[in-house]
Amino acid sequence: MKSMKISEAVVRRLPIYLRFLNELNRMNVTTVSSQDLGSKLDLNPAQIRKDLAYFGEFGKKGIGYDVKYLIEKIRQILKLDQRIQVALVGAGNLGRALCNYNAYLQDNMKIVAVFDAEKSKIGQNMNNLTVLPMSELTDTIRELQIRIGIITVPASEAQNVADRFVEAGIEAILNFAPVIIKVPPHIRVHHADFTTDLQSLAYYLNKEEEA
Repeated sequence: MKSMKISEAVVRRLPIYLRFLNELNRMNVTTVSSQDLGSKLDLNPAQIRKDLAYFGEFGKKGIGYDVKYLIEKIRQILKLDQRIQVALVGAGNLGRALCNYNAYLQDNMKIVAVFDAEKSKIGQNMNNLTVLPMSELTDTIRELQIRIGIITVPASEAQNVADRFVEAGIEAILNFAPVIIKVPPHIRVHHADFTTDLQSLAYYLNKEEEA
């Protein structure tokens, strides 16, 4: 892999490529060109070639990419060839939905522990995971070597959960709470904000009426 810094936009496109390549593999398609990828994903083929070239030379001119080989390489780049443990804090409706979705993930990234501060939720079963009290968060994260944390708590509690994650040794956080959390520079945070996404979509509605 080249030593240059890879932009976040490139990293975010890799799972999109991987998802489509997995679909091709299920259909027993053995090779695919950047033109085909671009057409199906509505992306510029040159951008796809550039994205992949950051990590190595995976294609053959005039032939394209070997689907299985490219799947393997992208999985390695995304570290999906190793088991990555995930913890979730917030056993509400969203947390439960994410745990249920966890059952369908085929990669080595799994939610392995769920926590909540409400006594009424502790001990509940969420897709074969028992909701644990927050008092067990640090020890569980360290014992299971959990590296990623998911936050699905109300906005008022999100920063506290983030602080607890950082203290326990979490390396990255996916935050679903509608608030910006602050963490040390070495912790990677991605915000999944449904409200912001819906509001930005609203901008594109009825554009023809403005003409």
